[in-house]
Amino acid sequence: MIDTGDTAWLITATALVLFMTLPGLALFYGGLVRAENLLSVLMQCFTIASLVTVLWLIAGYSLTFSGDGAWIGDLKKVLLLAVPRDAVSGTIPESVFFMFQMTFAIITPALIVGAFVERMRFTAVVLFSALWLFFVYVPVAHWVWGGGWLATRGVMDFAGGLVVHLTAGVSAVLLAIVLGPRVGFPHDVRPPHAPWITMMGACMLWVGWFGFNAGSALSAGADAGMAMTVTHISAATATLVWIVIESVKFGKPSMVGAVTGAIAGLASITPASGYVGPGAALLIGLAGGSICYLMVMVVKHRFKIDDSLDVLAVHGVGGALGIMLTAVFADATLGGIGLAEGRTMGGQAMIQFTGLVAVLIWSVVVSFVIIKIVQAVVGLRVSAEIEEQGLDVNIHGERGYNM
Repeated sequence: MIDTGDTAWLITATALVLFMTLPGLALFYGGLVRAENLLSVLMQCFTIASLVTVLWLIAGYSLTFSGDGAWIGDLKKVLLLAVPRDAVSGTIPESVFFMFQMTFAIITPALIVGAFVERMRFTAVVLFSALWLFFVYVPVAHWVWGGGWLATRGVMDFAGGLVVHLTAGVSAVLLAIVLGPRVGFPHDVRPPHAPWITMMGACMLWVGWFGFNAGSALSAGADAGMAMTVTHISAATATLVWIVIESVKFGKPSMVGAVTGAIAGLASITPASGYVGPGAALLIGLAGGSICYLMVMVVKHRFKIDDSLDVLAVHGVGGALGIMLTAVFADATLGGIGLAEGRTMGGQAMIQFTGLVAVLIWSVVVSFVIIKIVQAVVGLRVSAEIEEQGLDVNIHGERGYNM
């Protein structure tokens, strides 16, 4: 039976999650690139949102949430043809559930944009995103949320530590490695052209994340309220962590650093948000802010990988960290909702680790195959001349600023 309160909240949450990509993520990434590449980032996010919408309707939703296969769903809900207007999913219309889950499918490949900004062909972005949706995101989402093998094992991933952040993070860094660094990386890359735009995007992401995490309760109740609370606490804590680190290390806390810390805290709390309490959120934000900051340094300066906007360090590492900490802080003695009957903290940690390793391996192997296919069919990288001049004029025939 449809509950009007739950339905109203999920419609609101759906709008909030779409708001995370359009315009939140687009602006967050757009401010971090050169002025000559602003429109290319906005165009990539906008196009991915439109592309995933159509593909989700055609078969993505059905393959994720229809059927009871261990590895993949079936095609019974292709184009929603077999889903009547009054179909129900839990206490909400299935059309609302379809839309809510679509917004997750939209933002996940859009996160990967941060790894290849300023140097990837637009046709390659479109082809990669389409293939990645069907062969990486859809199977993993089915494993965890669609009743697949990880769900039956008891993996706890409330809003996407594995499904969203880990898949995007590891796929992004692999694509960055194959694509190669931007010209001048790491010492001569120009700084963000408009940090204020990035800050605006981060604010939109923060607000939208309430729909992301609290919406994943799929009802308007205590679970949604606590998910919202712990999400905010973790983000605020991780923000302060980055401010303190940069103040100690450089003597000047940067705004870009502060907002990146917020996103790290949000990514880290995502898988745990429906299972833990406020105290745990404080510790998860502290851990996420610290470890993600360290990983930014490791990826760019130790391994010399141009994951341009830190998708692996912030999203991949944050999501993985949150997955493992869920096993600890979900325990009732630490203020969580409690683990499954008869399951110990160590036992849940092994289940979480199994999911983490499986999703990591799947994402790396399948993404590598997809990258090679895209490289062979349309090529990956723009020419050196186009990269130097910027993608906006050369690829899209427009400028972000006409002065």
